[in-house]
Amino acid sequence: MSKAGRLTHLYDEAKGNKWFYYFAVFCRIVLALAFFISGIVKIRGERFAAGLSVNNPMGHYLEALYHTEYYYTFIGISQLVIGVLLLIPRTAFLGALSYFPIILNICVLTYAVRFEGTRITTIFLLGNIYLLWWDYDRLKYLLQFKQGKENDRPARKKPLSNKFPFLFFGFVVGMIAAVIITNLYIYDIRPGNSPEECTNGCPGNRNPKACEAFCDCIYNQGKPLDECLNAYNKIANQ
Repeated sequence: MSKAGRLTHLYDEAKGNKWFYYFAVFCRIVLALAFFISGIVKIRGERFAAGLSVNNPMGHYLEALYHTEYYYTFIGISQLVIGVLLLIPRTAFLGALSYFPIILNICVLTYAVRFEGTRITTIFLLGNIYLLWWDYDRLKYLLQFKQGKENDRPARKKPLSNKFPFLFFGFVVGMIAAVIITNLYIYDIRPGNSPEECTNGCPGNRNPKACEAFCDCIYNQGKPLDECLNAYNKIANQ
């Protein structure tokens, strides 16, 4: 059996396992719920993460987005539609496909502004990738992968297996742990979600004085993130 054939066989085995199916359903529900909550807030014309200071880098972005009027509402409606698509079995693949560019954009944004929500957006992105993999038998035709004789067919239909995939779910737990741990050390400093959260992290910073200056720059002076980071690095390197 060729390498492609072995991969197809493993994919068929996963598609025939009820635990992989349950996990796909779980991911669809969680991702849809996240978009429902976010979408309803936008449709009702309310601020998303209203407790976040407008001087926070993410607060700057969300405040500007809030003032885009019907574009803000349009995003909310789109999120609700995608959430519904995810929950309907016949349209779940279309929902996952539509979800991906949005959650990827949100994930990159949270990392760019050093937002505390990087962990959850990364986990949502990974969940979305799993859903795309779950429907790989459909996705491969959209991506126009070269098909061999062994995989020129949809995954086999067979009774669902009850065998619990310990290795897979161990990998899932490991990935979540890796995301959480990596986000603890990826940045030397973050603005946090409030002035108090920012300054509370200063005692453990390599340069508490520079950290306090950074927090003051963000929340009291309201300067852009890049300027405050430059000021922080200048003081820290003195």
